[in-house]
Amino acid sequence: MISVLVLTLNEEKNIGPCLDSVQWSDDVVVFDSFSRDKTCSIARDKGARVIQHRFENYGAQREAARLQGNFKHPWVLVLDADETPDPELVAELQALAAGPEGQGPDAYRMRRKDYFQGRWVRHATLYPSWFVRFFRWKEVHYQPRSVHEYPSVHGPLGEVKGHLIHNSFSKGLGEWWAKHVRYADLEAREGLESMERPLNLRGLLSPDPVLRRRSLKDLACRLPLRPVFRFLYGYVWHGGILDGRPGLDYCLMLACYEFMIVGQLREMKREKALLKLALPDSREAALPAKRPTSES
Repeated sequence: MISVLVLTLNEEKNIGPCLDSVQWSDDVVVFDSFSRDKTCSIARDKGARVIQHRFENYGAQREAARLQGNFKHPWVLVLDADETPDPELVAELQALAAGPEGQGPDAYRMRRKDYFQGRWVRHATLYPSWFVRFFRWKEVHYQPRSVHEYPSVHGPLGEVKGHLIHNSFSKGLGEWWAKHVRYADLEAREGLESMERPLNLRGLLSPDPVLRRRSLKDLACRLPLRPVFRFLYGYVWHGGILDGRPGLDYCLMLACYEFMIVGQLREMKREKALLKLALPDSREAALPAKRPTSES
């Protein structure tokens, strides 16, 4: 009744437990970005169908997976390799998929529990954060956003009570930092584009979580002292202090991540300004030389 889609790149450490958690599905697709480790062989051993596709950006990759997955069922649960659904979530999704055809929402959003230093860090991770991960695959689409992509839903949107369990530090702290260095560059590029558009404050009040989150990101690009605000928001306002040392460490790490985004954005703006200054000279150099007049 439910197909499962997992996007991967060099996930040999995570893909086994992830696929073990969805053995209840008879249609599991691993959409791989040409991993160089044992990800694909492990996935095939677990009974998954493996499709490989060249990575362009996160939004385009998810859209390609949606279109090329050749899913057996109309409902799809989308997972990252470091995520597993808890039993309550699985039961809910199976009940929804077994419901009458054409009734109810076309997509559902769910919460995620993020684990750090061996425990669920509830407050510092801004729980509950909602993710649209269960949908009729023909009723959504992904825009080609570079990072932190979200599906646009054509119809109504529902909610479920179960959780995804997220172990984003399963490959170690160094891998987390390396990944967020890449994310910072992509976020800065998205931020530079958003700053060229008028700020849509009405989007902050939208019932659409995708539009609301995009508007929040557009606003964040324009805030001064962005890393400081991110730390205070997570550690003080959202109660990260209640998570003990893991909460403090996590909030400091995310503040550093915001600092990387700000630094990249500042450098990109500087390079763009220099390019604009050089552009008139380039245009002048591109013009054909004037022919001498008879008086010269």
